[in-house]
Formats: sequence, C-alpha cells, structure tokens
Amino acid sequence: MAVNSYREDEFMENTDKKKIFRRLFSYLLDYKGTVVAVLFCMGVTVAISLINPLVIEEAIDRYIAENDLPGLFRLGVFALVINLIFIIMVKIRMYTMAIVSNKILLKIRQDLYEHIQTLSFAFFDSRPTGKILARIIGDVNSLRDVLVNVVTTLIPEFVTIMGVVAIMMVKDWRLAVASLSTIPLMMAGIFLVQKASHKRWQIFRKKSSNLNAYVHEDIAGMTVVQSFRAEDETREIFGGLTDEHQAAYVDAVRYADMFGPVIDLCWGIGAMMLYLTGVRFLGFEKVSVGLLVAFGTYINMFWSPIMNLSNFYNNLVTNLTAAERIFDILDTEADIVDAPNVRELPPVQGKVTFSHVNFTYDRGTPAETKVLKDVSFTVAPGETIALVGPTGAGKTTIVNLISRFYDIEEGVIAVDGYDLTRVSIESLRRQMGVMTQDNFIFHGTVRDNILYGRLDATEEEVIAAAKAVNAHEFIMKMEKGYDTELKEHGAGLSIGQRQLIAFARTMVSDPRILILDEATSSIDTHTEILVQKGIEALLAGRTSFVIAHRLSTIQNADRIFVIDQGGILEQGSPAELMERRGAYYQLYMAQFAGIQ
Repeated sequence: MAVNSYREDEFMENTDKKKIFRRLFSYLLDYKGTVVAVLFCMGVTVAISLINPLVIEEAIDRYIAENDLPGLFRLGVFALVINLIFIIMVKIRMYTMAIVSNKILLKIRQDLYEHIQTLSFAFFDSRPTGKILARIIGDVNSLRDVLVNVVTTLIPEFVTIMGVVAIMMVKDWRLAVASLSTIPLMMAGIFLVQKASHKRWQIFRKKSSNLNAYVHEDIAGMTVVQSFRAEDETREIFGGLTDEHQAAYVDAVRYADMFGPVIDLCWGIGAMMLYLTGVRFLGFEKVSVGLLVAFGTYINMFWSPIMNLSNFYNNLVTNLTAAERIFDILDTEADIVDAPNVRELPPVQGKVTFSHVNFTYDRGTPAETKVLKDVSFTVAPGETIALVGPTGAGKTTIVNLISRFYDIEEGVIAVDGYDLTRVSIESLRRQMGVMTQDNFIFHGTVRDNILYGRLDATEEEVIAAAKAVNAHEFIMKMEKGYDTELKEHGAGLSIGQRQLIAFARTMVSDPRILILDEATSSIDTHTEILVQKGIEALLAGRTSFVIAHRLSTIQNADRIFVIDQGGILEQGSPAELMERRGAYYQLYMAQFAGIQ
C-alpha cells in the first residue's frame, strides 16, 4: 500500500505481466464487431504489401527482360489500383481504432473513478490525493497507444511476418534460412533489454507519482507557503523531485532505446547473409536477379515489422506499469461494504445505540492505535448530544462510526434497533447529515451547492432551507442571488458564509441524524450568532451529535459526553456536570480562565 507522503515511493507487488496484458486487452471484446472490421481492412493491406514484391519480380524477370512494355503498363496500373486501396484501408483502420481506443480509455477511467468512490476513508488516509490523480489521469492516458497498436501493429505485423516467411520458404528455402539466421540472437537481446527496462519504467512511474503528489499538496497549501515565505524551500523540494523524475526517465529510456540497435544489428547481418548466400554460394545461374531483388524486399518486409513489433513491445513494457497501477486500485477491495442480504433502513426516528463498541485504527500494523474501549450508550430520538474532550480522544471516531465510514472491531452500533452492518450503507447515509468546520464548496452556483444535499429538491425547498439557517439574506445580496457562480473551495466567501451555505445544503437533505463536527470553531463571534441560529434550526426535531471545543456553543445540549481514555468519562446535562465538578467542570473552568 502507498504511504501518505510524496517523499516515499509507492509499494507495488510483483504481478503476472501476462495476466495484466490479457486483462487490459479484454476491454477490446466490447467492440468485437468494430475490431473485426478493422482486421478485415488490415488483412487487405497485408495482402497488398505481400503482393508488391511479387509484382516487382514479375516486372523485372518477365516484362522488362522481354521488353514487353504493354504488359509492363498493365502491371503498373494493377499495382497503382491495389496501392490506392491500401491507402484507403489504412486511413479507415487508423480512424476507427482511434475512436475505439478513446472509448476504452473512457471506460477504464470511469471504472477506476467509480471504484475509488466505494473505498473507505482508510484508503484515502493512506496516500496523497496527487498520487490518486496520477493514476486516474496520467496512467490511463498512457494506455492509448498500447490499445491502438495491439490491433493496428501486433496482429497485422505478425501476419506479415508469417506471410513473408512462408513466401520466402516457397521461393528458396536456402535464401530464407540465410536471411533469418539471426533470429535467435535477436530474441536473446530483446529478452535481456526488456527485463532491465521494465524495472526502470516502474521506478519512473513512482517518481512521477511523487512529483504529482507534491505539486497537488503545494498548490493546495499555497496560502501557507506564501504566508511563511517558504517559496525557496518549496522550490528546492520541487527541484529535487523533478531531478529524480528526470533521472528515472533517462535511465528507463537508456535501456528502452537499446531495442532498436539490437534489431538493426540482426537486420544488417541477415541482409549480408542473404546476398552472401545468393551471390557467393549459389551464383546467378541458380538465383535470378528478380528473385534476389524480391528476397531483398522481403527481408526488409520481415525486419521492418520486427522493428515495429519491438517498438510496440517497448511501448508495452513502458506502459504496462501504468496498467499495473490502475489494476492495483481496481483490485483494492472496499473494506466498508454491504453484507450479503442486507435490507434497506426504513425512515428512522433517530434512536442511536452503542453496545460494547471497540475500535482500533491501523489494526495489525506498527501504527495500531486503540481509540474506543467497550463504549456503550443510548441516545433517544431528537436528543442533542455534545461530545467534548481533548484532541485525539475519539470524538470524531464516534460520529464516523455512526456514519459507518469505518467498521467497528467489536460490539454493535444500531439505529432504531437496526444493526448498521445489516442495513445498506446508502439507506443509512441518506438519512444522515454530516458537517465539519471545513465544509467543501464546489465550483458552481449557490443553488448547485445547496442542491448537492438533495438533487431533486425544488426551488421552493432550496430557498426554504436557506431561510431556515439564515443564509437567504446574504445570498440575495450577492450579484446574481442563487445563480451566483462560486469559485472552488468557496474563494471570495467568508468562512461564515461558507458555513451557512453548507448548513442550507444539510437542511435541504432533511436528515434524521445530524452530526456537527467543530462547525463553529473557525468563525468570529458576530458571525457565530447567525450560524448558531442556523444550528438551532438544523437541530430541531433531529437526533444530533455536536463536537465542539468552544463549550459556550453547547449549553443547550440535552447531554454532554466527556470523551477520553478510550471511552466516556462522564455524561449529563451541562448543569449536572458543572455540579459534579468533574472532568467537564475542569475543561469549562480552564477555558473560561483562558478567555478571562
């Protein structure tokens, strides 16, 4: 598994290259009819290319030798017609395969994207976003030439080679053996080159992924970089990563470029053996000039496809690592999935029960951290529960387990008596609303962002949701009201405005269980008054879990859970906990003293 750092290369297990090859090209089976049509076009072009040397032989040995100009003219017209057909078929083949390859890339990218959306938080916690983007964009794009060439290069060139060998053997087996005597040398050379080349292309892909991850991280954190004048440091890091990327590419290309010289060497020796055998050992009394010229053409027709196949193989070795990285994610099984025969969670009242729940992060690894130990509690429908405690105590873990973003280690979590592992994830999350202190604002209109909570909401429901959380007034003061285009991350909006739009998004989804994770921690006191009214509207009639460090914001909670040491240290109403003078009292007085 990859690590959450651009400084370390991703770990990739060794895979069966034949299996990857078969799996990649299985996508072509969805276009069998089109591929057959392309193969027909290539069959015509291969046949014409094999006929051309015979036409040359016939022209030299018969029509030129006998000075038959009318016959030579007819043969020339025939050659012109079949080669025009050759050009047309090549154009049709190229155009058709371009369409097919792009459709396949779209499908692979769609499959990859849809699968990634099924993976749990643990997957995204384990690697930078940039490394995921590198696979969805760069690695998928690199497969285009491979998909095209498997049909337009591999099959026709292989057929051409077989045809050339057959014709050469029929014409003169001695010349054929002499011409092809360097094949064993070629095969040994290519095997050694590809073995070294593939490893280096794997390294290059990893370095490319590291660079992509850093660029994404640096751009996302540009405000911090410029605020702390860290441009020189980031420039140095970027320069180091680009140097590694360049060095890995040069090293890979150095080996990949050895394919050509190996083929050229064997080609040259084969041609020399042909003419040496034909002229020196057999003589012109046994080998006509036309036959020798035809064999010279055929040997070029043999080695030229070999060169094309070696280039294809080189391209395959180069990009097979991309396919490995794509299938690595596609084969990553989602660890949060519906069990067999789950049922839909019906509309709930909102009763939430934890029964002897245990949870550990990174279980079975050196970073294993036990967060919850034998936690049990029951929350009544419509009750508001505030979760307080030190950072890392497990507050966010509890609400994430209710949303089933992670699966528990032991125990049972139930909503209205339904075990969460026995109901579908979609039907559970459809009835939940989750808000954090950094709610994401998408590029699009204000309306689009609110509709993200429920895409089929009407205009009246959108406006009603905005009014309920006190967002309508400031939205109407914007340039185009609800049609105002927002920038990515809500650039140009205040933190409070982003929060209110996020509240409206949650409100329109009408969740039965609401989770607010530090929803007011990043806003000023004046804005908090509006936001607090929005929160009150959201909480009304809903079971709610509110995580807050600012204790003044949770005084209206029905109960407060003080979370620490793997469980609930104490619970009760704000007044009850103050009277006990326990952990909550100490937190409250420490915060009050800090304010004073």
